[in-house]
Amino acid sequence: MPIEDGINLLTVIKATSMYRRSRKHNHVSDFLPPTMTEFKETFEKDTTSPVILSTLKDGNIVRGLSGVPDVGPVLLVGYHMLMGLELGPLTEAFLREKKVVVHGMAHPMLFSSKIESSQQEISRHDLMRVFGAVPVSPINMYRLFSKKSFVLLYPGGAQYKLFWPDQAEFVRMAAHFGVTIVPFGVVGEDDIAELVVDYNDLQSIPFVKEWIRQVNEDTVRIRADVNGELSNQDLYIPGILPKIPGRFYYLFGKPIETKGMKDVLEDRTNANALYLQTKSEIERIITYLRRKREEDPYRSIFQRALYQASWSSTQHAPTFQL
Repeated sequence: MPIEDGINLLTVIKATSMYRRSRKHNHVSDFLPPTMTEFKETFEKDTTSPVILSTLKDGNIVRGLSGVPDVGPVLLVGYHMLMGLELGPLTEAFLREKKVVVHGMAHPMLFSSKIESSQQEISRHDLMRVFGAVPVSPINMYRLFSKKSFVLLYPGGAQYKLFWPDQAEFVRMAAHFGVTIVPFGVVGEDDIAELVVDYNDLQSIPFVKEWIRQVNEDTVRIRADVNGELSNQDLYIPGILPKIPGRFYYLFGKPIETKGMKDVLEDRTNANALYLQTKSEIERIITYLRRKREEDPYRSIFQRALYQASWSSTQHAPTFQL
């Protein structure tokens, strides 16, 4: 059967999880790294000109990812922007600078046939799989840490606020493998899109409410053992209006070592203290970035375009003073 021009068969096979080494598909062991062609086609256009910062062991903030360990296992714990807008630049930065794939722990619904795109081209959800996303679950996290992978986890949050469960979900497993935890924050969603229809608005529209119920009814509840609203969160697509693009700002905090701390973190009190420390650091980073971006003379896409026209179309526009 002839293949349409511009469609890469290998990409389709990976995006649809058709490749497998055994009868049952394993999202971790059956993963094939993205090719250079897939990398270029996905990341060649980026209007947000992301500012990527990291923190060295001495506390100094530098541009780039030199403050993040080069070797795993590493757990990146952070804040999830609206519709995961931050995922593309983050994935690109680690592939380009660290030469590693970051495996995002994604909602199981994104791997369901119910949410498959009707578009002919590779969808955004397909690309998540191509670039390493796996369904969030303890067993997948265990497998990734066993392979010394870089793992991306979002415990919960919206509109620059964190909503985390009470339990220290990831700390004890991280300690078991001696994982380095890197808290990080990212801001910029409000500079690229405006939320106009939220979950409550959608629930007031009968046919939309029914659609949300149907697509979520057979999905595994990732926090079924958690009390309160966090256990009943539905996956949905909010209504947004695009803005003239601003800029994304990322800051990876000082790495937190858990190697040699397995016995200490087996204690629930100690594990919870590290859990809250990680959360507090992410909140501090978000506050820092929201304040510092006001000092960036190139926050606007127009200012960045003028800079690149004056200097070099490939040169990254500078940012606020560190």
